[in-house]
Amino acid sequence: MRLSGDMAAGERFVIDRSLLPGYVASTVGYGPTGERQRIHRGLPSPYLTFIFSLGAPVLTGSTEAEALGPGPIRTDIVLGGLALRPSYVLPDPDQRGVQLAVHPLACRAIFGMPSRDLPEVIDGVDALGAGAEALRQRLAETGTWGARFALVRGFLRDRVDRRPRERVRPEVAEAWRWLAWHRGTGSMQGLARHVALSSRQLGTLFAREVGVSPKQVSRLMRFDHAKQRIGRAVSEGKAPALAGIASDCGYFDHAHLDRDFAQFTGTSPTAWLAEERRNIQARGHRGGEDWST
Repeated sequence: MRLSGDMAAGERFVIDRSLLPGYVASTVGYGPTGERQRIHRGLPSPYLTFIFSLGAPVLTGSTEAEALGPGPIRTDIVLGGLALRPSYVLPDPDQRGVQLAVHPLACRAIFGMPSRDLPEVIDGVDALGAGAEALRQRLAETGTWGARFALVRGFLRDRVDRRPRERVRPEVAEAWRWLAWHRGTGSMQGLARHVALSSRQLGTLFAREVGVSPKQVSRLMRFDHAKQRIGRAVSEGKAPALAGIASDCGYFDHAHLDRDFAQFTGTSPTAWLAEERRNIQARGHRGGEDWST
C-alpha cells in the first residue's frame, strides 16, 4: 500500500495495518467524497473508534433523526466505546480524517481507562487533553498520509510508554484471543472451560474490563466477519451470496444473519449494501479484521 504520497485522484481511502501492532488493528486515512449523502451508519465492531477530523467537525447522533436534526453531537476528535447499535453520521462531501480501530484491551494503555468506562461517543479532547487537539492541527497541516500516520504512531507510542502498566487480567486476554481464533463461533461453555473459570466468573471479569459480555463480543466478531465477507465480494465485483456467507461465518441460517444486521445496522444486509456500495467499492470497509491483542 502506497503511503508516501497523498491520495491519487479518485482515491478515497488509504489503509495501514501496522501502525501500532497489538494496540491498533487498522488505521484508515479518508478523503472527500465530492458528493452529498443523506446519512451514514457507523456500525458496531469489536473495536473502539478513534477519529481525528482534518476538516469540519464530525456530526453524529444516536438516531437518524438526531443526526439530521438541529442538535447533533459535534466533535473534532471522536472516541467511542464498544457499541451494540449503529450511530448515525451526517456526511460531509469535503470530509478528510484519520480513523483508528483500537483493540478494547489496549484501552488502559492508550486512554488510561478500561474500555467499559468509554461511552459510545465522547469528545477526544475531554478524554486525552489538549495534546490531542495539537496533534489534530499538525495532522491537518501535514501533506502526506505516511507522515500523518507517523505522527499518530508517535503520539500513541508516547502515551503507552509514559503510562504506568495496568495489565488486563490474563483470563480476559486469553478469552479474547480464543473468541478471535473462533471468529465469534465458539460456545460460551467451551470458552469458560478454556480459561478455567465458570461462565459467571468470566462474564463478571469481562464486563469489568470490556463493558459487554463475552457473548456480545462473540456476536460482534461474527457480524464483523460476515460484513467483511460481504464487502470483499462487492469490492471484487461479485454479488454476495448471503446464505453461503451466513453459513461460512457460523450463523444457523440466513435469517439469523438478518437478525444481527437488524440489531447492528438498523436495516437489512441488502438495504445496507444499497447505501454503502460506493464506499465498499472504494475500499472503505476494509479496516479491522484482526481481533487479536
